[in-house]
Amino acid sequence: MATYFIALVKVKDAAKLQEYASAAGPTLVAAGGTVVTRGKVAAILAGRHDAQNCLIAKFPDTQAAKNWYNSPAYQALLGVREQAVDPTFFLIEEPT
Repeated sequence: MATYFIALVKVKDAAKLQEYASAAGPTLVAAGGTVVTRGKVAAILAGRHDAQNCLIAKFPDTQAAKNWYNSPAYQALLGVREQAVDPTFFLIEEPT
């Protein structure tokens, strides 16, 4: 069952975000993920959060998404990510 990785981020440093995204993208693809869409948060219709950007990526299943997130290649980028953004990440499984 497909799983979607959702990233909501508040940008701290735009230049570091570019560095992080350029490095993180290939790790995601190498792990079987595909970017569905990404962009700026256009409007908040209910509730509150301060995320400015969003990314949605699709993985074959939850384990593949977790394997990517915990991979040495992605984990090596956490220092840059910390400088670039305040993230909220979660996984959503497609219903069966």
